Amino acid sequence: MMTNKYLNQLADTFLTFESRKEIIDFLKGILTPQELDEIPLRLEIVRLLKEGVTQRKIADDLGVGIATVTRGSRELRKGRFK
Repeated sequence: MMTNKYLNQLADTFLTFESRKEIIDFLKGILTPQELDEIPLRLEIVRLLKEGVTQRKIADDLGVGIATVTRGSRELRKGRFK
């Protein structure tokens, strides 16, 4: 699958960075402002889920749809985000 090839390339690129600044500069270069807001928010959703915060509270507190939180929860149950 072509997507896996590009995803692997992206992961390999992240492995070359030596500082947080390099990563942030890279992300600002390839992501839209909206993506730069959404991706860290999804990470916060996962962090809160791992802390045991309810999906409804997360959705309300972060101003996101319950479906977005549920997606994070589903991926967490699959064993992602160790």
